[in-house]
Amino acid sequence: MLLTLLNIIIPVFAVAGAGYWFAHRLPQGGDMGFINGANVQLFCPALIFSAMVMHPLNLDSSWQLVVAGIAIVLLPGLLLWPLARRSGMQGPAFLMTAMFRNTGNMGIPLMMLAYGRELLGDIIVLFVLANTLHFSVGLWLISRSRGSLAWLKSPNIWAAVLGLLLAPHREHIPGFILTTAEMLAQVSIPLMLFGLGVRMAQSNISGVALALRINLMYLAAGLAAAALTIWALGLQGDWARMLWLYAALPPAVLNYLLSEQYRADSHTVANVVLLGNLLAVVVMPVVVFLTLL
Repeated sequence: MLLTLLNIIIPVFAVAGAGYWFAHRLPQGGDMGFINGANVQLFCPALIFSAMVMHPLNLDSSWQLVVAGIAIVLLPGLLLWPLARRSGMQGPAFLMTAMFRNTGNMGIPLMMLAYGRELLGDIIVLFVLANTLHFSVGLWLISRSRGSLAWLKSPNIWAAVLGLLLAPHREHIPGFILTTAEMLAQVSIPLMLFGLGVRMAQSNISGVALALRINLMYLAAGLAAAALTIWALGLQGDWARMLWLYAALPPAVLNYLLSEQYRADSHTVANVVLLGNLLAVVVMPVVVFLTLL
């Protein structure tokens, strides 16, 4: 079991660590703007399209996963809503950061390594749902309704729609299109992890006590949401494991970018996100170990 756990965890943190180390070596500190843009606009959509086509979503058999994917995002916000004013953060920023986890940079590679590449289609469903809610509910929350339709501009959403539409006709798609999409997709996951390491190298934590308290609140709310969702839907096996891991993921880096864009307590959000991702070095091995027992 220990060797299995190391084989899952070490590659994830090793690639992120490589990004951290490389950013410190570069004189300019590691400018990832162009590369991150390419990942969000090209490589990640290719990953979603490829996964959707190769692992078609059947709502007759997967509706529970879709409902669970929505619940695991929204429930932590509802559970923490009464505490938002006393959290030490601006309410909208506190709730958005509670709901949206690091499903891309950390969630996809961890779930794939822990539970098998054959579940990539299901993992991508959770990612797409979280992404859609982040750019709709999350933007509405942080921008006071000004960004409620911004999700329509996300290439990840349209890649998912295209993949869903073409999946039943996969045998008619030219092979070179699928091969190209798969090649681009293979860039996405390691680049997510590398970029996360670079981002962490560029940030410093302050207000550690507040950031730690908020992260513990997020973890407790996430695990409570997972327990409620798994119980209500009667989930077992791989889907239940995925939800437990999802619930324990650290806050997404995108929370900081959105809070900075809309001037919503971005300094505190940055501290919470950075400390949460550092704590994941301890939290993620424990969660993966428990889900594999």
